[in-house]
Amino acid sequence: MSNKAPIRVSVTGAAGQIGYSLLFPIAAGHVFGPDQPVILQLLELPMAINALEGVKMELQDGSFDLLQDVVTTSDAEVAFGDSDLALLVGSKPRGPGMERADLIRENGPIFIGQGKAIDAAANPNVKVVVVGNPCNTNCLIAQNQAKRVNPRNFTAMTRLDQNRAESQLAIKAGCPVEDVSRLAIWGNHSPTMYPDYTNARIGDRPLMDVITDHEWLDGPFIKTVQQRGRAIIDARGKSSAASAAWAAIKHARDWARPTPDGEWVSMAVTSDGSYGIPEGLIYSFPCRVDADGHYEIVQGVELDATAKARADASAAELVSERDTVADLLS
Repeated sequence: MSNKAPIRVSVTGAAGQIGYSLLFPIAAGHVFGPDQPVILQLLELPMAINALEGVKMELQDGSFDLLQDVVTTSDAEVAFGDSDLALLVGSKPRGPGMERADLIRENGPIFIGQGKAIDAAANPNVKVVVVGNPCNTNCLIAQNQAKRVNPRNFTAMTRLDQNRAESQLAIKAGCPVEDVSRLAIWGNHSPTMYPDYTNARIGDRPLMDVITDHEWLDGPFIKTVQQRGRAIIDARGKSSAASAAWAAIKHARDWARPTPDGEWVSMAVTSDGSYGIPEGLIYSFPCRVDADGHYEIVQGVELDATAKARADASAAELVSERDTVADLLS
C-alpha cells in the first residue's frame, strides 16, 4: 500500500475507443509507476453517460491496487477538478467530404469549453495532452482559454507518429524497436509531419549507415508513416484506437520522468522560435524532459535542406490552421 497522495487524471471522451483503451494502463501504473495511486476523472457527453458507467464498472472489476476512485460526469469542471494530468481525447471526427479547415472549425467550440473548464477547475500546474484531432490546433485553442495555466503545460501528441516511424525502421533494419533512437517528428500531426531519419540512430550507429536504401527512406518510409492512419482505417474499417491510446500513455509517461541520456521524445509544444518555426505554434520538436518533469526543445539538431523544407512546410500548414481559428483565440 502506497502512502503517496493520489494523482488526479482527467480523460475526455472516456467511453470512446481511444479513451477506453488508455484507462486501464493508467490504472495499472504505466504512466506514474507501480507505487503511485491515481484517481480517474472521466468526461463524456450526456448521451454517452450510460456507456461511461459501464467503463467504470470494468475499471472497478479490474481490481487495480493503484486506482483509488473513478469519477464519471458530463460536467467538464467536475472532470477537471484539481486535475494534475488532463488527456483531451474526445473530439468530433472528420465526416465524409469534410475539409480539414471545416474539421478545425467544428472542433473549436469543444476545445474552447474544455480550456475554460481547465482554467476554472484544474490544478494550475496541470499538464495537458491533446489527443483529439486536429490535435495541434485543438491544443492551441484550449491553451488560449486557460489563463491560469502556464502555456508550456499544453502539449499535443505526435508520439503515435514517432512510434510508427520507429517500428518501420526497426522492421527494415531487422532490429528490435528499442534499438532505434533519436527519431523525431517535426511539425503537425497530419500528412505534412516529417519523421526525421537523418539524425536517428540504430544502436550506436547512425541510422543511415545501417539502412543504406536511402531511396526507401526518402520515399516509401515517409509516405508509410504519414499515411499510416488511413491505411489502418482501410484495413480494419476503424481508426487506430489501441495504438493511439498507447502513444498517449507513452507521451504522459515520458513527461513524468527524465528522458534517458542520448534519447529524444517527440512532443508538440509551444514554439519559442527554435529552428525558425514561428513562435506560438503548437509544433512537434525533439524534446528532452528533466528530473522535475520540465521539457526543453533539443537544440543544435542539424537539418539538411530537404529536411528543413519539410519542417517548414508543416509549420506553414499550422500557420494556416491558426489563421482559420484566429477569431477563437483570445
